[in-house]
Amino acid sequence: MKIFNTLTMHKDEFVPIEPGKVSMYVCGPTVYNLIHIGNARPMIVFDTVRRYLEHRGYEVNYVSNFTDVDDKIIKAAIEEGVTAEEIANRYIIECKKDMEGMNVRPATTHPLATQEIPGMIEMISTLIDKGYAYEKNGTVYFSTRKFKKYGDLSHKNIDDLRSGFRDLKVSGEAEKEDPLDFVLWKPKKEGEPFWKSPWSDGRPGWHIECSVMAKRYLGDTIDIHAGGEDLVFPHHENEVAQSTCANGVPFANYWMHNAFLNIDNKKMSKSLGNFFTVRDIAEHYDLQVLRLFMLSAHYRSPLNFSNELMESAKASLDRIRRAAARLADIAENGADGEMTEAEAAKAEEAKAFIGLFDEKMDDDANTADAVSVVFDLVRFANTNVFEENSTKAYAKAVLEALQTLCDILGIIPIEAKGSLDEEIEALIEQRQQARKEKNWALADKIRDDLLAQGIVLRDTKEGVKWERS
Repeated sequence: MKIFNTLTMHKDEFVPIEPGKVSMYVCGPTVYNLIHIGNARPMIVFDTVRRYLEHRGYEVNYVSNFTDVDDKIIKAAIEEGVTAEEIANRYIIECKKDMEGMNVRPATTHPLATQEIPGMIEMISTLIDKGYAYEKNGTVYFSTRKFKKYGDLSHKNIDDLRSGFRDLKVSGEAEKEDPLDFVLWKPKKEGEPFWKSPWSDGRPGWHIECSVMAKRYLGDTIDIHAGGEDLVFPHHENEVAQSTCANGVPFANYWMHNAFLNIDNKKMSKSLGNFFTVRDIAEHYDLQVLRLFMLSAHYRSPLNFSNELMESAKASLDRIRRAAARLADIAENGADGEMTEAEAAKAEEAKAFIGLFDEKMDDDANTADAVSVVFDLVRFANTNVFEENSTKAYAKAVLEALQTLCDILGIIPIEAKGSLDEEIEALIEQRQQARKEKNWALADKIRDDLLAQGIVLRDTKEGVKWERS
């Protein structure tokens, strides 16, 4: 498997630190409101990378944090007249609901920044002792100039960066020894949550939080660190600096970053009125549609969100589900007995799609091409598995191949029956009764009403079947 490594700027062969195991850290959201669809992209993408690694036999220790202390959280708490902790806990719960809706599996560990403060104080103390950090009036800063590799991850020249900060002293940060030095610890302001430290009653800087959580739950050096491309600088660059200097070893061997999500070819912004939360999308679409939409492009490619593209993703998901439902029906009601020789050969062809899928995912987690393989398998199933004479065993083998690929992508190919399904079944039964009573007008009306809801009826030898159009 090859991964495009932001650090090296080319595809590197993936070799884990420990054979058979992968340590993976993904920066999670700051929980001050409902997550938006920009937050959803890395969640979906890197959940899929994790699923694929596990499919390939790796044991993955997957850590994704919640930033539960931040200026935005404090601002929201003040506006509502509640504690920052109440705001953070509320939106962690809501975030987990949205993750479940998108079929994003829970991380091995979801650490909270506020529960890791002692480790942050310890790492900051180590950086001071090693001469990489200094304290001024209760604030602790990291000395970027002392880390010779600063800028390597973001491929920025430190002198060019410094030239862009000439007017920084005007902003009240004159106490910094260098304009590029960043905060590790800052004193509290009135009404803010705080923790005691050797330097001041205050709270950690954002960057130190992820360094400490990655170290505690994954180790000094980790295999994969991932997140959105907006985090490369300064967040991930600063993580590299402080972790490497504190621990004395490289921080992460592979860096993966997903590209931005735009709305109708424009940057998502509340001021432009094109800002959508995951909850907004859930009002109009099954969140499986959002997931398939996200995976239909390569994670390093900018992704444009639009109603037209979501409708296309919905139609694509429906195609997968129709094929899966038909295969499941034949697996239950098809011919008994072992597969014929011809079916056994075709079943092997179906399994071969898994190998093709793996080839695409081995090439830097290319979900766009992997999704195409799924549709190739759907076409294969529709062409080669027949309702009238295929065996149950043959249909089951093809369905298992389809389910394997869908599970890696986090796509659920067969919908769980719910109250809506029960209503449809009741209407079908009512229509059948109307037909027995030769009440053709009522039978036709029920069929037309169902069709208007996108439900297509099929008459088979096992009775009436239905599917979404």
